[in-house]
Amino acid sequence: MRDLTSRNGGSHSTKDPEGGDFPDLMGRAGLIVVGQPWNYLSRGEARDRQSASLLLFWKKGQGLMELLPYTVSSESVSEGHPDKVCDFIADSVLDAYLQQDKNSHVACEVMCKNNLVVLGGEISSAGRVQYEDLVREAIRTIGYVDASEAFCADSVQILIAISRQSAEIDQGVSVDKNKAGEQGAGDQGMMYGYATDETPELMPMPVLLAHRLTRGLAEDRRSGKHGWIRPDAKSQVSVVYEHGAPARVSHVLVSTQHTAAIGQAGIREYVETALAPRVLGEWFTPDVQVLVNPTGSFVLGGPSADCGVTGRKIIVDTYGGAGHHGGGAFSGKDPSKVDRTGAYFCRFVARQIVKQGLAKRAEIQVAYAIGMAQPISIKVDTFGTGDERAAAALVSTFDFRPGAIIERLNLLRPIYRQTTNYGHFGRPGLPWEA
Repeated sequence: MRDLTSRNGGSHSTKDPEGGDFPDLMGRAGLIVVGQPWNYLSRGEARDRQSASLLLFWKKGQGLMELLPYTVSSESVSEGHPDKVCDFIADSVLDAYLQQDKNSHVACEVMCKNNLVVLGGEISSAGRVQYEDLVREAIRTIGYVDASEAFCADSVQILIAISRQSAEIDQGVSVDKNKAGEQGAGDQGMMYGYATDETPELMPMPVLLAHRLTRGLAEDRRSGKHGWIRPDAKSQVSVVYEHGAPARVSHVLVSTQHTAAIGQAGIREYVETALAPRVLGEWFTPDVQVLVNPTGSFVLGGPSADCGVTGRKIIVDTYGGAGHHGGGAFSGKDPSKVDRTGAYFCRFVARQIVKQGLAKRAEIQVAYAIGMAQPISIKVDTFGTGDERAAAALVSTFDFRPGAIIERLNLLRPIYRQTTNYGHFGRPGLPWEA
C-alpha cells in the first residue's frame, strides 16, 4: 500500500523476525491464522494449541490468495428492516431540505419502535419541512400500512428533537466563515472506498448477490404475486473464492417476515424455486445450501418487534465486509459531512483505478480534520494486484477537498433517498459510480 502523504511515498509492511513480508488474506501485511488441515504447510510450521488452527506464513509476492480457497459471507437487509426504516426517513428529511435550499446543513438521526418515531439532530436551512407528513409518507412508501400492527404509517406518534447546527461547526464548514476561505471538513475521521473487478459493477460478489435477494423480495411483495411477504427481511450469501476470484456460492440464507397464512416449508419452496433462481441466475446451483427463516417463523417483524436506529447497517451500505470501513454512517447527512462525501469520493477514485486496468482491486483511505479542507492523509492499496505506483500517481491527480468533491460529483441535490436501500455503491445512476 502507498501513503500519498508520507515524505518518501514508501510502502508499509509488517516484518517477521527473519525479515520477510507476510500478506494477510486481503493482501495486506501481517500474520494470519487459517483453519486448514495440518499437512497444508508452506513455510513455517506452527500450531496454535488452543484453537488447533494452522499458522501459515507466506512471503510477499507468493500469492497467498491464489493458493488457498476461502469463503466470504455478506448480508443485506430490506427496506422494511427497522434500521433501514430509520435511514430512509433520515434521507427523506435530507432530500426535502436540499430540494428547497441546496446549502442546507442536515444531520438527522431517527429511532423507531412500536408506534413511536423520534427525529433528532441538528439542521440549519432556509427551507421548511413538515416532519409529520414526511415521516408518514416515508413509512407508507416502505409498506407499513397494516392498521393491526403497532408500527403503521397512519397511526405512529412522532416526536421531534431538532435544533440548529452549532455555529462553531459552521465557522469551519462555510466558505465565507472559514479562516482559509474555503469549505472545511464537517468533522474529523477516516473514510474508505473500494473497488474490485470481480463483478461488472466493480463490487464484491457476496454483498452484490445478497442485495439482489432482498431487492427481489421487495419486488415480489410490491407486485402482489406473493401477498404473504411483509416488509422486514434479511439475506446472507457465502461465496467461495478460488485463485482470488469468486468460484461458487456455498450458502444462501433468507429470513423474511410473512403472514400467518404460510409456513416455513412454503417460504422455502418460494426461495428455492422462484426467488433465488430469478435473482441469482447461474450462481444458484443444486449444490447451494439454502436456509430459510431458521427459527421457523417470522410473523412479527419491523419496528413493531425490534427497535430501529439510523446508521447501524454501515457494512450493508458499503462492501459487505470485503473492504475497510471508517465507522461513519451515511444516511441523514448532507454533503458537508465527510463521513458521506469522503466515502463516496474514495469509491469513485477506487473505481477509476480498476477501470483503467491499473489493479484488479483497489482501496482508498482519506482522513480529515474538522474545519480543514486539505486531507490529513490519503492512502492507496492495490493488494498486490496491479501497479501500485501507477495507481498512486493517478490518485494524486484527484482533489479530495470537500468543496471540490461536492462540485465534481454535483452533490448538492436531493438524490439521497434513492441511496438508502440495497447499498450505496454498485448501482447505476449515482454520480460516484461513474
